[in-house]
Amino acid sequence: MKIVGISIGSERLIEHAGRRIGTGIYKTPVDHPVRVGAAGIEGDVQVDRENHGGPDKAVYAYSADNYGYWREDLGIETLPCGYFGENLTLAGGGDDEVHIGDKFRAGPVLFQVTQPRVPCFKLGVKVGDNTFPKRFLVSGRVGFYLRVLEEGELRVGDRLERIAEDPGRVSVREAMLALVKGPRQQEVIARLLNLDALSGAWRESLLEKRK
Repeated sequence: MKIVGISIGSERLIEHAGRRIGTGIYKTPVDHPVRVGAAGIEGDVQVDRENHGGPDKAVYAYSADNYGYWREDLGIETLPCGYFGENLTLAGGGDDEVHIGDKFRAGPVLFQVTQPRVPCFKLGVKVGDNTFPKRFLVSGRVGFYLRVLEEGELRVGDRLERIAEDPGRVSVREAMLALVKGPRQQEVIARLLNLDALSGAWRESLLEKRK
């Protein structure tokens, strides 16, 4: 995988259901090196710390390979890196290829995959379509959150090399089946709960869904 975009954002107020709500989903690509620490990328604001950010969700990565699909879906000719709120836009890194618990190194930075991204209404506000979060979720193109195990500096063009594949081999796409009532839901939940790398938030959520 290769980093083709690094994006950060500040807090912005949006209107939703008659309320003004803060969000950090509006990201802007940067062309300079960035410092990555356990709390995320320096200069990036994570507003809703209950659902984004923190050690288990420090950085959000998304595959640029999905952009063509969404350009057609949304009828938008050009989508800039960071459009879906991701910090790292990657060449490669599809949801079928990446597993919960995999470790990736980019220069001095060591990442570990902790969970898929679960879209909320703010993504719908961002794209101007409140039906979009559901389409995003069921598409299997959701991206993934990363824990930072070793800190350092990143820049566009850096390669992410997988240095360890989690033996559980639950892909990001497969992990999303834990949210869908169906014949495999309980099996996938059980497999995910056996993964030490799983984020604390998802572990709590899946424990509630377990029979």
